[in-house]
Amino acid sequence: MPEKSISIILEVKNPKVKGDLEEVILSTGVCHVKNSGQQISCDLLILEVGENFKKDFQLIQSILSSDTAKEVFLTSSSLDPNLFIHALRAGAREFFPQPIKRDDVKEALLKFKERMERLKPAKEKKKKGKIINIIGSKGGVGTTTIAVNLATSLKELKENLSVVLIDMNLIFGEVPVFLNIDSAFNWGEVARNISRLDVTYLMSVLSKHSSGVYVLPSPTGLDGVNVATPAIIEKLLNEMLEVFDFVIIDGGQSFDDSSLKMFEMSDSVLLVGTLSLPCLTNMRRLLWTFKKLEYPSEEKIRIVINRFHKKLDVSSKEAEETINKKISWLIPNDYATTMSAINRGKSLSSIAPDQEISKNLRKMAQSFLGK
Repeated sequence: MPEKSISIILEVKNPKVKGDLEEVILSTGVCHVKNSGQQISCDLLILEVGENFKKDFQLIQSILSSDTAKEVFLTSSSLDPNLFIHALRAGAREFFPQPIKRDDVKEALLKFKERMERLKPAKEKKKKGKIINIIGSKGGVGTTTIAVNLATSLKELKENLSVVLIDMNLIFGEVPVFLNIDSAFNWGEVARNISRLDVTYLMSVLSKHSSGVYVLPSPTGLDGVNVATPAIIEKLLNEMLEVFDFVIIDGGQSFDDSSLKMFEMSDSVLLVGTLSLPCLTNMRRLLWTFKKLEYPSEEKIRIVINRFHKKLDVSSKEAEETINKKISWLIPNDYATTMSAINRGKSLSSIAPDQEISKNLRKMAQSFLGK
């Protein structure tokens, strides 16, 4: 047996079908059959569906959500035309009618092996892109405005750049509104179907804005609650890093286990606030928390002051002394232009390229591109 052979559990009652499957599995040279009496976890579960397929499909969803198996293949002697559709909705990756066709099974197993290779941890994969995670020191400081316009500015400055924007504001995500996008998918659905995740599936669920930026919105309502785990977030981001030059995260103000995983994986974290005492107090607390966590490292954290104007009671110098860190960017206060862009579902640079706010955001984007 190869050292890193793919483990497969067969839950198949039909002796002829089970025997055929075992022969095909061994013929691949990269897979082995694992007795179901051993540990329950495996790379792949091949399950025979009976007449009570509603119960079987509930079992499939439970297996995939608990990560007991990376993927599930199904086989059945049933001729019910709805069976295949229900199987896919339940999360099954492949379906083999009986009697099985050996060549189809072998091809499916080899494709599964390729997907397993792509889902290896980041340290075993060649990382292509960079993650820029944008978080707010409190609500309403303009985190989404910065995230959306940083993403579109990066694309504007370098046309052949690939950029994706993820909205991680659960329930209250506004990226689709800011870009006037009506998306059929969100990251909650991707998380529930993480076993299907590959480049083809990823690109099929992303929406593309007219600027060229790809978008993955947040779930609406409560359907995204407790869906994303740190492991799922890691798989999603690793897949994106293989495809995109920049992954921009609108991180909002969340600070759960999944957020910590995003901080850990980020190349840059932009901490957004305004020159107000509540924001500066929260910034100082967040910087202290990051220091205790020992990630993200201090050099990865950049301070962004939004809605800046010189007549504020607190100066930028006083702010730097308060948080004990240099401010990287001052984004000028331009309520009229910003609201016009949001209401029209466009980027700031597309409606007002010569305004100071647009110029400053382009400078921010340019700093991530180098000279």
